[in-house]
Amino acid sequence: MATPLTNHCIFCDIIKGAAEVSVCYEDTEAIAFMDIQPVNAGHVLVVSRQHFESFQDLPKRLGTHLFEVAMELAPAIRKVSGADGMNVIVSSGSAAGQDVFHFHVHLIPRRQGDGFDVRLPFADSDMPDRTVLDMMAARIIAALRDPTRARPAAREVAAVA
Repeated sequence: MATPLTNHCIFCDIIKGAAEVSVCYEDTEAIAFMDIQPVNAGHVLVVSRQHFESFQDLPKRLGTHLFEVAMELAPAIRKVSGADGMNVIVSSGSAAGQDVFHFHVHLIPRRQGDGFDVRLPFADSDMPDRTVLDMMAARIIAALRDPTRARPAAREVAAVA
C-alpha cells in the first residue's frame, strides 16, 4: 500500500514477483488477480503494471485498456462463480475508500442476499431542486471548456487517436 508516508506498494511487489498472487489474466500493461480479502468468491482486481496512484493520474489510453480487460473478465467471473450480478468498483482517493494507492478496478461477483451493500441512491441524500442540478451540470461543462485545465500529454493524445 503506497501512501504519502511510504513509497511501498503491495501491488508493485506483486507485479515484480515479490509477493504471492493468484493471477487470472495478464498482458504487457495489465494484470488481474484474486483479491485476498474477497467480498465473494471470484472477487478479482484489475491492476495497471505501471504505478499510478489514482483514477485522475491514469493515462486515458491505459484506463480504457483496463476497463476492456474488466469487460473481458466479467462474464468469465460470473460463470465460474455462479454470480447473479457484478459490481465494478473504483475507489479513487482515501475519501472514497481507496486503501491501496495503486489504481485498480474491483470486479465483485454478486448474489442476492450476499450481505454486501453498495446501494444507490444513497439513503441519506436529499433530491436537489432541478436548478441546483442544472447549475452543477453547467459548472462541469465550463470546467471541461476551461483553456487552463490540465490536458493529456501530446503522446497520450496521439496514442488515443
